[in-house]
Amino acid sequence: MPDRDGYIAGVPCWVDTSQPDPEAAAAFYGGLFGWDFEDAMPPGAPGKYLVARIRGGDVAAVSSPPEGAPAQAVWNTYIWVDDADEAAAKAREAGGSVLTEPFDVMEAGRMAVLADTERAVFCVWQAREHKGAQVVNEPGSLNFNVLSTRDPAAAKRFYGALFGWTTLDLGNGEFWTMSAYGDYLEQLTPGTRARTAELGAAGFEDVVAALAPIAADNTPQWGVTFSTDDADATAAKAVELGGAVVVEPVDAPYSRLTVLRDPQGATFSATAFVPENKDVGRANAN
Repeated sequence: MPDRDGYIAGVPCWVDTSQPDPEAAAAFYGGLFGWDFEDAMPPGAPGKYLVARIRGGDVAAVSSPPEGAPAQAVWNTYIWVDDADEAAAKAREAGGSVLTEPFDVMEAGRMAVLADTERAVFCVWQAREHKGAQVVNEPGSLNFNVLSTRDPAAAKRFYGALFGWTTLDLGNGEFWTMSAYGDYLEQLTPGTRARTAELGAAGFEDVVAALAPIAADNTPQWGVTFSTDDADATAAKAVELGGAVVVEPVDAPYSRLTVLRDPQGATFSATAFVPENKDVGRANAN
């Protein structure tokens, strides 16, 4: 798939992690995924925003905690919008919250920090100079964003009202979809729809994120998943670099994945594409 130069409204477009010690976090993720870093903040700025790159293309960032925020490590999901102010207003109307009112990020863009009806936090991004991740879906880059929710029905109402998302159930998981995204990918890479159909996942080209029901005692949140060639090797490398394995590598639909924790406490997943696993967990599998 060609490198990206922007997204369409309603599609997750960027991730970053706030870390008490961004330099130490950069060392961990650089060692794990082979990222190179450049600080995007001007000289003398009180905090850091270390943009991670693969092949010279932006993939993610490591930052200092936002001013006034708790000094905790967390991964953040950004969703592309045409108008951050309008998105914040729509989130309120749909029963969500605006945690940080829309504001300009220098010349990069305009953003707001929002929460859904269960207080799962995410950001919206109105792009200017920064047009999101340029490299995706290859080892070391963003592969997926996943909403863990205790109330899927409420989540469907909220995100449907905010972004126009619908859902797709392939029998081994439920996903957020937008038909316009499949059209966009088909234009970007002709033959995308045919290839997903050949893999037995017709309609998956419309998917923008995943939906994961969780138990009532778990915390609703947005999570991030990165691609890897080998989930087992990535898990072992994370431990070697001072991180921890939260969920040991396991076979999943079309993949093998692991859930990891970095040395400062932020959790994330790494997944390797395994087409032979297409029927893992499928309700009607033989």
